[in-house]
Amino acid sequence: MKRSTLLLFPVLLILSSCGPSRDKSVAQIRSMEKRLFAPEAVSFDKAKADSLMTLYTKFVKAYPQDSLSPDFLFRAAGIAMNSGDGTIALNLYDQFLKDYPNHPQAAMSLFFKGFVYENLLRNLDYAKETYLQFIEKYPNDEFNDDARMALKNLGKTPDQMIREFEVQHRADSIRVADSLALAKKQGKHKK
Repeated sequence: MKRSTLLLFPVLLILSSCGPSRDKSVAQIRSMEKRLFAPEAVSFDKAKADSLMTLYTKFVKAYPQDSLSPDFLFRAAGIAMNSGDGTIALNLYDQFLKDYPNHPQAAMSLFFKGFVYENLLRNLDYAKETYLQFIEKYPNDEFNDDARMALKNLGKTPDQMIREFEVQHRADSIRVADSLALAKKQGKHKK
């Protein structure tokens, strides 16, 4: 009887230590989020952002099946992307897609992966491939039009896009004017 109690004690000790450690990690994350995203924060603090990203990824590594892990991993990737750390962001989005392929944020992870390739890593071939993959895999996603627009403008400078918009706007204006003139002309013939 004593022997079975002695064997059970270490197992209970390990199990009881997991709960508070997880809770402590979540509390640290929430505290860091409040400091980083506080309304009174006037500028982006890269050091705090990196610390929060580290807390997120440590949590995900320690508790991959926890319900908070996909959200924390997605947030870590977002911090990396918004900090301009393209390689880290890409790795985190890849990890998200591998570990949580059916999660609601999987589509957004794939879209942001294309965005990272295009805007941070300047790899237009991979960006195109990723956007096409997104369009094929998520044809009804709300960002499908954004992916198509990104493909259409891939590699273009802002000046080129403005010129194309102006040309399209002029063509649309001419079509509207022609339609109005035709409608007016047809209206006179009916009287």
